[in-house]
Amino acid sequence: MRQSSKLSIWSGLTLLALCGAQSSRAADFSAPTYQDPPAFSWSGAYVGAHGGLGFTGSPNPFADRNGVALGVQAGYNMQAGPGIVGAEIEGSYLGDTEHKVNGGKLKEKWRGAIKAKAGLTFDQTLVYGTAGYAMTSYKKGGDVRNDVGFKGGYLLGAGVEQAFAGGLSAKLEYNYITTPDVRTYTSSGSSEKDINSHVIKAGINMRF
Repeated sequence: MRQSSKLSIWSGLTLLALCGAQSSRAADFSAPTYQDPPAFSWSGAYVGAHGGLGFTGSPNPFADRNGVALGVQAGYNMQAGPGIVGAEIEGSYLGDTEHKVNGGKLKEKWRGAIKAKAGLTFDQTLVYGTAGYAMTSYKKGGDVRNDVGFKGGYLLGAGVEQAFAGGLSAKLEYNYITTPDVRTYTSSGSSEKDINSHVIKAGINMRF
């Protein structure tokens, strides 16, 4: 075979190889692989603030003896599938929500609570229940002669929270608090009473 024929064959093979490589590279560029966006997660720490209404008249939250509820909260959530568990601490100013007792009245001033939380997520919506221990400060009123100070009790509640972009979320929550065996002293003597409170509050959280 002559030298010119050999050169022609090798040139043709080289050209075919280059064309194949270019076609493969073009196919790679024209067909990018699709990746699903990461799923939303509620896991992590958060801090926030809340405001609402404390009341004693059930089922009417707008009856007499109401008071404001203003405070802050911080907590941590852990998510597994659609389920979530977490813990939260909060502190609130209660604005003199009044309770009738034998011979007088008591006024709520402050409350601190530590709560466990469990619920279900629907993407960026969380529905949850909560339970924990609360310490409430009571101030004397009417003919009551003693400031009770801080007294321990129990808290139950439920709420719904909606997440937004940027780590923000907004919540609406109801709490029922019972403080057993609160002793008061009046001109009629001493007495004990279980104090039951209700709080409806709205809040915002910043998640990290």
